[in-house]
Amino acid sequence: MTARHSEEDAGLKAVSRRVFLEIAVLGAAGVALGCGPGAEESKSWIGLPKASFAADPQLPVVRFLSWDTEGGDRAVTNLLRSIPGLSLRLKVAGVWTDAASYPTVTDSPDPQTVSFRVSVAGDADLLWSTRVVGGGLSLSIRGEGGGIGRVEDAQIFFPFDPRITATTILPAVWNEDGTIRLPAVLSAPDFGQMLLCDPAQPNLTASLEGNRDQLTADLTLDLPSIGQGEAYNLSLMPVRLAAPEGLADTSLWPAVRRGWFNAWQLSSHWGDQNSSFRSSPAGLFANNVISDPVSSAVPIYADLASWTPEIAPGISMMPLVRKTIEWWLDNRLLPSGEVLGYWNFGNFLDANPGILIAAWAYMEATQDQRWLAGRIQSLEFVSDFIAQRDVDGDGIVEATQSGNYGSFPQPPNGRSSCCQFDATNYGGKDGYSNAVIYRGWCCLADLEARLGRSQQQMKYAGLAARLRAAYSGTFFNAQTGWLAMWKSADGMLHDYASPIVNGIAIEYQLVDSATAQAILLHLWNEIRKVGFARFDLGIPCVLHPIPRDDYPSFDGNFPRYQDGGVMAGLTLHFLAAHYVLGQTQNAEMILRAMLDRQTKIGFQNGVTNRFYDGLEWTTWDGKPTGYEGYLADVYFFFLAVLLREPAFRARYYRPLTSI
Repeated sequence: MTARHSEEDAGLKAVSRRVFLEIAVLGAAGVALGCGPGAEESKSWIGLPKASFAADPQLPVVRFLSWDTEGGDRAVTNLLRSIPGLSLRLKVAGVWTDAASYPTVTDSPDPQTVSFRVSVAGDADLLWSTRVVGGGLSLSIRGEGGGIGRVEDAQIFFPFDPRITATTILPAVWNEDGTIRLPAVLSAPDFGQMLLCDPAQPNLTASLEGNRDQLTADLTLDLPSIGQGEAYNLSLMPVRLAAPEGLADTSLWPAVRRGWFNAWQLSSHWGDQNSSFRSSPAGLFANNVISDPVSSAVPIYADLASWTPEIAPGISMMPLVRKTIEWWLDNRLLPSGEVLGYWNFGNFLDANPGILIAAWAYMEATQDQRWLAGRIQSLEFVSDFIAQRDVDGDGIVEATQSGNYGSFPQPPNGRSSCCQFDATNYGGKDGYSNAVIYRGWCCLADLEARLGRSQQQMKYAGLAARLRAAYSGTFFNAQTGWLAMWKSADGMLHDYASPIVNGIAIEYQLVDSATAQAILLHLWNEIRKVGFARFDLGIPCVLHPIPRDDYPSFDGNFPRYQDGGVMAGLTLHFLAAHYVLGQTQNAEMILRAMLDRQTKIGFQNGVTNRFYDGLEWTTWDGKPTGYEGYLADVYFFFLAVLLREPAFRARYYRPLTSI
């Protein structure tokens, strides 16, 4: 994992050892704080977690906060913007001010603790103590003195720095007004997760505000009754995700257990909420904490969440999956039945089936029949829109975009292709989207069966079967021996040797076994021929350069971004194709190389928001060629750790195999 330090953070190196507190947590790892893990769990951890913080020598401000739940060296990198730093805000006489504006005495009573005494008035003090313990932190805040009632309200402010990593929060409850209710997991990708709670105050609320342009993400926790004598004892304790139930081979789990959270980037409240451009409400699955929700990516988050529904005591991912699905259905569903892709951009063929697949994953994890019964008509409406896009009635769904050479849609008529590869001229009959549509219809048929709606089940199963029957004949390219990426409206195959498109078709069994075996053989020969060998990065989206007529961003610098770049997440489909066919050797080689990279380097360099600076896409030699810097979709490849095993494949692909 690559991280950048701000100039302010660099200055922290001058902070004295008395103030900078870092602990390796050896014998102390067994200490439990309220809702944190206990000694028995801690003893089984291979690398004991670390937490570190640094306080300002004079002001009631924590300038540095970090952790490493795997016991590595990442706790030396600040997760905060050191200016303004973690601080207290007080409401006195109706006015909010920083605690730093009041006289303060700082003390360090022992090597693991820093305490602040903030004099709000002559007869009113706030006492704030921060302590490293049990691989985590405790933060105790209370009032003292007869005049403490002058403090009408208080907040603790965490100014996270997304340039380092996209720290977000996964709460027990995300309220309708956009606030969060504790307990909650603070998730700092590639650093680890901390359970934030106060055992005596189970319903504390917080808010998450972001700014995409300024690259900030701020968590504000309310401490409402401190002036009435309420004391707060918050703990931040390390979380390690248990392996999914039934996983037979747990040897790879330590390499992914904290990274599994990396796909769950809940959005902050950012941008103009009255505009559908460059904005997001709080609490939706998104590209990252200060980026866009994208409908076609929702099944990625839901698929990973469905195997690990409870991430900490009292905190389940599934209400957050449901919240995201409902937001798309209630706010981004057009009267035609089309689900928008992102912002107000439509014409994405993989958007509608993405919602169907996510709904299936939610149901598979929760068995929430009441929710399904209330939403089934909306899901059918979403599905029927897709069916209407089979314009020529051959079973394959056509895009609005033609996909013809040189036809990439430009404003005002459009801005992207018809699928996740939105910078490439996918259109016409799109092999990637139709594979996703096939799974979506299979999932909807399974949902109908759960409700005993046999007629509707047969309808959607029939649509899936017709698509499957037409798929191979539509996309197979006899000249190359594999599937083309799309067939344009003029009847031309557009084929740049895509392991991803071929992988998803094989994974979803849209081609027969013999053809699938031959396709993988031809693709591996081509991989060797073109000289790609950096399997730690994943697999390129295409092996051959895409010409300008099919890639308007063409600059002659193949492999770059969607013109041959590598985005690790969708490598999942290529890996899964091997496991489905029983060809485990090459898949294991790639997966283990990628997991090794995840442990040592990672697949993100913080939120960059600049083209060709982001590490979420790379060139074939590992140089950044993305723009987000942090993209939650990247971590989809972790699912291969489960799909290696037949029992998990049987459950995951059950809707497909029943058609």
